[in-house]
Amino acid sequence: MTDPLARHIGVSERSGVLEPHNLVRFSARWISPAADLSDVVDTYWSVEWRLPAGDAIEQRIVDYPAITLSVEEGDVPAPYVVTAVRPQAWSRVITGSGSVFAIRLRPAGLAVLSGLDARALAPERELTADLDERAFELLRKVSGAGERSREADARIREHLAERPLTGMQQLANRAVDALVASPRVRTGRAVAAELGTSERTLQRALGETLGRGPNEVARRIRLQEVVRRLSTTDADIVTVAADLGYTDQAHLTTEFRSVAGVTPGRYVRELRRSQANLAGVVGDG
Repeated sequence: MTDPLARHIGVSERSGVLEPHNLVRFSARWISPAADLSDVVDTYWSVEWRLPAGDAIEQRIVDYPAITLSVEEGDVPAPYVVTAVRPQAWSRVITGSGSVFAIRLRPAGLAVLSGLDARALAPERELTADLDERAFELLRKVSGAGERSREADARIREHLAERPLTGMQQLANRAVDALVASPRVRTGRAVAAELGTSERTLQRALGETLGRGPNEVARRIRLQEVVRRLSTTDADIVTVAADLGYTDQAHLTTEFRSVAGVTPGRYVRELRRSQANLAGVVGDG
């Protein structure tokens, strides 16, 4: 039965997927958490795939600055995975068949659902009972449920009742909300002033919850918007740089290359070529 709170991830939205045209090759969906969990869970997402033998897709994403807990099945690295904010784009070669159900946390979520230290997390690793029993048990119960999003709602609600949010966690949530609402270049001091706090307090709040400071969190959100505009519109790089408050095109290029590994110009050229190749395959089919 289709989850009424689920919807397909759109090609033109701010998802950070570097080749969004590949989304048609998956069943990729956002699933809304219960409203009373909005301080803990940003979204659930799920992906299912079944590729022909010998086929492979290199999926690359400038991912959202969040910590994610996931249940994975099939041709995947591990059954339970914790993913942290990483310095470069996420990359995985997808083959065979499999599925992922993921809980993308709000900054406050990690402390509610686990004893993990955001500052000590590797970009991606298997989540075992030895690493963190609380989060492991959550994923184990979600994994065995028929309707995973609703099971996750129920279990997370129990955890939240045991561990209410602190003021610092709430500040971290508000900071990310402010950066998502306006993904332009601005200083940590400016964001802190908007939130009515000091830059040092803001750095501490995001460091404790996401393991990253405000400048890096802002950069990831901003680059997701750069990817959206370059991959789904006819906007040129100069215009995108100006609209998002970069000093100039070179500033955007340096920031984009540091995460995506290529310049924006090369990214656009390779994207157009890949889109044309996929269209040819679909046309031949």
